[in-house]
Amino acid sequence: MRGEVVVLALIVGLANYAFRYGPIRMGWGEGQAAGRMARFLAATGPAAIATLVVASVLPMVGAARLPLVAGIAAVLAVWVWRRSVVLATLAGSLAYGAVFALA
Repeated sequence: MRGEVVVLALIVGLANYAFRYGPIRMGWGEGQAAGRMARFLAATGPAAIATLVVASVLPMVGAARLPLVAGIAAVLAVWVWRRSVVLATLAGSLAYGAVFALA
């Protein structure tokens, strides 16, 4: 493995750790439902997840559209039906894998 990849992984890991541990250690999340910092921290998690989804999906848009659409449809359907992130993720993975295997 290249050294640059290891260094980049360590930097990203430390930044991720700081974003998660820092606010808890400083007590920013205890009883503070309002304020600029609370809104910023509340938006950090969904923004990070959205970034990871876009980064994961973009390479597949051109190559494998049908499995991608099946996986997204399964995630949304199970989420609406059961309101469970775990079940929705598993359903999306299974749908994507099944359609990919059949295609």
